[in-house]
Amino acid sequence: MEEVSKDSHKAGFINIIGRPNVGKSTLLNALLGENLSTTNPKAQTTRHRILGILNGDDYQLVFSDTPGVIDPAYLMQNTMMRFVDEALEDADVLLLMIEPEANNPFDDSFIEKVKKAGVPVLLLINKIDQTNQSGLEQVHAFWKTILPDVEFWNVSALHKFQLDALKSRLIELLPVSPPYYAKDTLTDKSERFFCEEIIREKILRFYDKEIPYAVQAIVESFKEEEDIIRIRMTIYVERESQKNIIIGKGGSGIKRVAISAREDMEDFFGKKIFLEPFVKVAKNWRKDELKLKRFGY
Repeated sequence: MEEVSKDSHKAGFINIIGRPNVGKSTLLNALLGENLSTTNPKAQTTRHRILGILNGDDYQLVFSDTPGVIDPAYLMQNTMMRFVDEALEDADVLLLMIEPEANNPFDDSFIEKVKKAGVPVLLLINKIDQTNQSGLEQVHAFWKTILPDVEFWNVSALHKFQLDALKSRLIELLPVSPPYYAKDTLTDKSERFFCEEIIREKILRFYDKEIPYAVQAIVESFKEEEDIIRIRMTIYVERESQKNIIIGKGGSGIKRVAISAREDMEDFFGKKIFLEPFVKVAKNWRKDELKLKRFGY
């Protein structure tokens, strides 16, 4: 294969921002062709900033999936919003995702940060299958009054509508640059991180109310052998009552989580998984700065 000139290779950071459940993680996964980022209809599915890297012969698109923009209520959410602020500051291109409604879900300070970012902003109107042409025209007209310089894109992340054209446009917008990461790199996150995210997604799926938001999964041991990976995982909750709910009667709850998570991990790694989960209490960890740092926030 002919080597691409350094004078024509493009690379840069494309940061995806928006409210919870707008489809940011679905978009990232669709663009990469890999299920890197956890998707779930509940809020706060994405707690960290996750890089997904799409490589071609003459480009490297470094996508950043961020937590949904919220008004933080406690320390962990403050940290999550710090990830969003970082994404606004270090982007080469911003993808601002909204739903097809003629309203502004952001406060004035957030909009000002977007205006001051000093980079191209593409307004992605996602889930366009949920509206019609008249509705889209209203959305365009409304947002032109708020962000006059944005470039409009009508997309469906779930159905991959307009994503090939979007990728081509992003390559056009990026600066000429050597790659920031090795060309075989898919993400900046570790294998342990994705095991923890798989467990957390299962708890989001199987439990209601406060339980999923009080949970943090930590891989204590990750031992890869030729035919199997042995993983020891601790699931932290904030109260003893939450621990009992996660475990379930006779261990039925944690068993269901472990079986479903193991299946996803086997798909992700392409080999057998032995998963050993434990549940422990870390009292009020979401409000404890030391515990948050230990948990990677």
